Amino acid sequence: MSTEVNQLSAADYLSLDATAMAEAVRCGELSGQALLHGAQARCDAVNPQINAVNMRHDDHAATILQARRATGTERSGLLAGVPMLLKDLNTHLRGTVTSNGSRLLADAPPATFDSTIVQRYQDAGMLIFGKTASPEFGLSTTTESSLWGQTRNPWNLAHSAGGSSGGAAAAVAAGIVPVAHATDGGGSIRIPASYCGVFGLKPTRYRNPQGPQAFEGWFGASCGHVVSRSVRDSALLLDASHGHEYGSPYWLAPQTGSFSEAVGRAPGSLRIGVVDQAMTGIELAPDIRSILHSTVELLLSLGHRVTPLTLPIDPQQLYSAHGTVGAATLLAAVRDREAVLGRSFHPHELERISRHLLTDATALSAESLYRARRAFELIGSGMEHVFNDYDLLLSPVTSSVTPELGLASLDQDYGDYIQGVVASIGYTVLANVSGQPSMSVPLGTSPEGLPVGMMFTAGLCREDLLLQLAGQLELASPWAGRRPQL
Repeated sequence: MSTEVNQLSAADYLSLDATAMAEAVRCGELSGQALLHGAQARCDAVNPQINAVNMRHDDHAATILQARRATGTERSGLLAGVPMLLKDLNTHLRGTVTSNGSRLLADAPPATFDSTIVQRYQDAGMLIFGKTASPEFGLSTTTESSLWGQTRNPWNLAHSAGGSSGGAAAAVAAGIVPVAHATDGGGSIRIPASYCGVFGLKPTRYRNPQGPQAFEGWFGASCGHVVSRSVRDSALLLDASHGHEYGSPYWLAPQTGSFSEAVGRAPGSLRIGVVDQAMTGIELAPDIRSILHSTVELLLSLGHRVTPLTLPIDPQQLYSAHGTVGAATLLAAVRDREAVLGRSFHPHELERISRHLLTDATALSAESLYRARRAFELIGSGMEHVFNDYDLLLSPVTSSVTPELGLASLDQDYGDYIQGVVASIGYTVLANVSGQPSMSVPLGTSPEGLPVGMMFTAGLCREDLLLQLAGQLELASPWAGRRPQL
């Protein structure tokens, strides 16, 4: 690597994760400017192929960098100088538009404030220079919208990058950034992470801040964190972002030690329950089942105790509650925008599926919302009892590999949409409703060369245990050297 702080070759840039970048900046080997230029150059080179980054905010990053130089803080922070991308969904960067992937918000006024998690990223030294694509209001497991087009999987450009954090996962897989902000309300971190071959952790409900514009996305089913190239990057970002924020209705018990320390700590012999049946009853594709079996063999070789498990969960209650909350959330978002515009939305401003969901949402009763909230509580309680007998749960992330583009878009028949989405979130949505932390670890590849992740879920507030196992798996079955050819 060049010793000049303002010089960095493309190959050197791609070789660094966020942890290494920050260490190099703090000790003076690299500058934030060099890293920012590296990220921008990589984005210029590959984004036309994958369409992951839908907005560039280079001026914002330059202004922040200049201010840090003026105050002598350019080398300060856990993530000093690390380039960062935000997901374009309900997360605000002062002076920029948040479109939520919708034509209804495409001309919304720029945000007048930073979301709390954005403040924490920037306080840690990160340089935010753009946003990544999301489907409209995050309502799909593929990142395709009429506003921004299709986000393509870097491993095969004919396939989906997943959703709704498909832009984030594709950007990390393609090497634009080593880590990117993402959110997960039904699998939206873990599904794209699996499809794109990166690491994705959904934290415990309320672990990371969601304010000040909202504190309970989807009644707490949705939460934000990142997708990353390395496990240690995910842990470091969680160290920088987690913690109570003023106004939040809940307060998690303080974390003992850092999440970064957990990555290097041996997990011991864990009791792991294997769930191979999706809540939807959809059968596993043979390729996915094979990778699940190889993961079990790997875990056994590492000294863990692995046994099959059937979860005591009513699928009808689970999906009814989640769907009710999602529809109500969409209705509120559209009504908020209509209030600003002083008019009702025009049909062309919303995707076909969004319009259909709005019709369903207007028929919801107060009782249905109460029952959905109560179901969240009952399912969460039931899942915590499962962890009296198990340390972690293992399952696939999805029942099949990533689909081709166009098969799960928001501009299709409503019945086909529901069938496709429910099939995609047959494993992931449970942790959103229960609030438990869950991660996708890139542990396999299909015969067609498409990445496949395996999902591990822990009890509430046990991200440390997930990170311990992830660190162990990363050493036993490294994935950092596997990169798409772009």
